[in-house]
Amino acid sequence: MKAEIAVATLSGKAYYMIVNELRKRGIPFLSLTPAEPIPAEIKVVITTQEERCLVKHDRVLVYQNEVEPETLASEALQIVQGKEYFEKIVIGIDPGEVFGVAVLADGKIIETANCFSVKETTDKVKNILKNLKNVPTDYVSVKIGDGVPACKEKLLRGLDKALPPNVVLESVSEAGTNRNLNETKHRRGLRDIVSAIRIAGRNGHKFQRRKTNEPNS
Repeated sequence: MKAEIAVATLSGKAYYMIVNELRKRGIPFLSLTPAEPIPAEIKVVITTQEERCLVKHDRVLVYQNEVEPETLASEALQIVQGKEYFEKIVIGIDPGEVFGVAVLADGKIIETANCFSVKETTDKVKNILKNLKNVPTDYVSVKIGDGVPACKEKLLRGLDKALPPNVVLESVSEAGTNRNLNETKHRRGLRDIVSAIRIAGRNGHKFQRRKTNEPNS
């Protein structure tokens, strides 16, 4: 995949924070100095506030200490995809010893992760939605595989308490989600992410949100 995002900064800290997030998501990028010419295929440049004036490009995102790199990565992806908004954001979760997490925006994978507890997974989902708060969307859902019922129920209850009432929670059958994954069985966490992607693409049973039944919710 050709890089359409450039990171243009001489700040070691900013570069590390931005690039680390892009690499975690598997997003290709080009490293430049702020005054360096920007190739035509680059659609967005990430830099710092101090170096912003040196970057000659129409679409520039600015890294600041109070702006999380996850937010910048999500905004950069939105620009690259040419999206003013997403119709549907779905987070698939494969619970177990390792929790696979996959985020799909209008069917495209924009982030994956592995977590190792219900609390870490709940915090991860909260953070994902926080970083997407500036991206308008019509529908947000979290779909959880039912392969480990006790774990699924605990996670559903935790997410019900932690997430806004407009987020739809669903329990999804995991039957067949591990099919044809033999090639990944020795790669820790990858199987769980692939299963989470498949779970995100399935229809499930909606979980009755507690918050939607509360007065003034």
